[in-house]
Amino acid sequence: MATTTARPSPTAPTTGPAATRRGRPARHKAEGTAGYVFLSPWLLGLLTITAVPMLMSLYLSFTNYDVLSDWESMEWVGLDNYRTMFTEDPSFWHAVQTTLTFALVATPLKLAAALGVAVLLNRSFTGAGLFRGLFYLPSLLGGSVALAIVWVSMFNRDGAVNSFLGWFGIEGKAWVNDPDYALGTLILLAVWQFGAPMVIFLAGLKQVPVELYEAAEVDGAGPVRKFLSITLPMLSPVIFFNLVLETINGFQGFTSAFVLSNGTGGPVDSTLMYTLHLYIKGWNEYQMGYASAMAWVFLLAIGLVTAVVFRTGRFWVHYSDGED
Repeated sequence: MATTTARPSPTAPTTGPAATRRGRPARHKAEGTAGYVFLSPWLLGLLTITAVPMLMSLYLSFTNYDVLSDWESMEWVGLDNYRTMFTEDPSFWHAVQTTLTFALVATPLKLAAALGVAVLLNRSFTGAGLFRGLFYLPSLLGGSVALAIVWVSMFNRDGAVNSFLGWFGIEGKAWVNDPDYALGTLILLAVWQFGAPMVIFLAGLKQVPVELYEAAEVDGAGPVRKFLSITLPMLSPVIFFNLVLETINGFQGFTSAFVLSNGTGGPVDSTLMYTLHLYIKGWNEYQMGYASAMAWVFLLAIGLVTAVVFRTGRFWVHYSDGED
């Protein structure tokens, strides 16, 4: 008897690896579309709140424009705003100096205070959680106008600081009204708000293996030696992370300087931060084109400083997997 081999019908569905491969592009396309749909609110916000205003600011930096006139009155001046900024505005360089002083002093002091308190709180004792919350509390109010007002009232001639000094027979000063001390009060306020980096340091300290400290004790290492040889190297990635964040934050100081000086940068421009000078030019003197140029120079400067910090990190940041 002759045998026949059945052949699949041309219209029969095909299954197997080939069909699976053909179905993957459609599924991946659908997943990609769904991802963009979920991202659309963020993308819309990025476009309308960040990207478009930045491009408009870049254009305004090459114009002579005030916020009270219409767009038709805008005058194209090219690089005049940048030339004026670097050669004809003495307050610009004073603001740069004040901001550098603030950032270079406040940032290391803040990180040192945060690390010191984190080491003290990295122990199990009664009320540890309460103390951590109390130390973190000032950072919850960081940058607030209310906190700056309280700080100014504390350092007034009749404030709490001078009252405390009076108990010891020390005559206080009008700290916020003295150009020799006004910037120091702002630095002290910034250092006092060390709660955020402290919490990050605490998290890093929890990741340091206890076996390293036990081995160091066996070798006779004391607390200082263990801190320098174990704690700091193991915490170097966390220190680097906090350093980048706090450096950027230090250059962006505005609220406390604005409140202390009533928006003028006084006394005698001693608290004239860069951002405050930018605000005065844009909204008090209505030189929005000049203020936009200042903003872009500020952006490039912070980017350069951040790049330098990242560059130097390769020499002192050590990761547990051996990568530097």
